[in-house]
Amino acid sequence: MQKLLGKFRRAVNDFKLIESGDKIAVGLSGGKDSITLLHLLSKYRIFSPEPFELIAITIDPGTGADFSPMEILCKELDVPFYLIKSDIKEIVFDIRKEKNPCALCANLRRGILNSNAKQLGCTKVALGHHKNDAVETLLMSMFYEGRISSFSPKTYLDRKDITVIRPMVYIDELDIKNNAKKSNFPIIENPCPANGYTKRQFIKDLTYSLENEIPDLKDHLLGALMNSEQLSIWDKTKY
Repeated sequence: MQKLLGKFRRAVNDFKLIESGDKIAVGLSGGKDSITLLHLLSKYRIFSPEPFELIAITIDPGTGADFSPMEILCKELDVPFYLIKSDIKEIVFDIRKEKNPCALCANLRRGILNSNAKQLGCTKVALGHHKNDAVETLLMSMFYEGRISSFSPKTYLDRKDITVIRPMVYIDELDIKNNAKKSNFPIIENPCPANGYTKRQFIKDLTYSLENEIPDLKDHLLGALMNSEQLSIWDKTKY
């Protein structure tokens, strides 16, 4: 956990993710990433130079999953816990019958999470995206959309008047997996019918495969995301 906390703290400092007086809501899905994020924020608040409040919000998409382990975990960490019921599964799979459900599901979850965080007086929402997620999003954008783009470590949503932060962008997924297993985190298995059959899963598998030939692949791609001074693209307005 100390190794993860060091990279977490570096991201917080590099991107100024936490400010004094913040009230931060962790989007706690029950997966390894969000549970790790909750632990890191819970530990960091003990010695953070910027005092902040911390709560956890779990969105129940209506899949029948048991989220009681998350409530128990939050009690152990002394973090207020809020379970928000929703009909996301019914909308995505039964009403809309989406063939590629991930985008709509994510948008609905984010909307519910951000709205409830705002109602609970939060200034920020913390999401458990890590280094692999940033790289995969970059590659998906390039491969499927023809543009160079990924999510930002810090994004202000003016319509919600809330800021989204991703403090684990320097942390590798394998380190998160190993720590979660070692710490015996109460992980809730993803009951989504589309789990494991998505474009993102294809890109994830591709990056792991490419790392056999290019061991520093993720570090190089993450570096490219931050290397704005050496962005060399074909800008027709300059010719």
